[in-house]
Amino acid sequence: MDQRAETANRVFTFEEQRDRQESLSVCIPEVLDPQYGMYVWPCAVVLAQYLWTRRDELRDKTVLELGAGVSLPGVLAARCGAQVILSDSAETPLCLENCRRSCEANGLHDVDVLGLTWGEISPELTLLPKLDVILGSDVFYEPQDFEGVLVTVAFLLRKNPTAQFWTTYQERSSDWSIEALLHRWRLSCVDVHLETFDADKPELAGSSLPGNHSVLMLIVTLKTE
Repeated sequence: MDQRAETANRVFTFEEQRDRQESLSVCIPEVLDPQYGMYVWPCAVVLAQYLWTRRDELRDKTVLELGAGVSLPGVLAARCGAQVILSDSAETPLCLENCRRSCEANGLHDVDVLGLTWGEISPELTLLPKLDVILGSDVFYEPQDFEGVLVTVAFLLRKNPTAQFWTTYQERSSDWSIEALLHRWRLSCVDVHLETFDADKPELAGSSLPGNHSVLMLIVTLKTE
């Protein structure tokens, strides 16, 4: 990465609401140069909060994060004992480097980082191990990417029929919908209400994210006959 790109570490502290003694802090390096855009966005904090509330279930599970970027959800899953694979587009080596930087900042040395381009059935995709959970934070950002994301997710869920895709997205336009694409790729989804995992607050993990942003969470699975 260009050494002139300024970085800053942000610390997010997740706490058990009923027991303030149980907490976990995650350090995430952000690249402040606007041409990289590698920041922590509200969706990442909400998804990480969900993972924190499910931390006991994550231990020893195999978790893949798609479009990881700064990798807050994936790093938190690894800190909770999951076997984590971080991925971002094979065409964006700077993002992959940032995934590695986030791992280093949290003392994680056994997290694989892979280049996976949405919509492409690459050797890297087909050779992934058995997965339990697939993560995606704000991967439904550009409408032209929606189908590519779901092609990748559908492929992985068919290989791993008991796995689930946990995803958060920010509602930016009422015209953008993945409902028809879910139907096309024979996927089902359920909404997870933010108040059920203490994420319906303007501040999370010691930060002002998600603030007033409208963040939604879905769990996507294979459609059963």
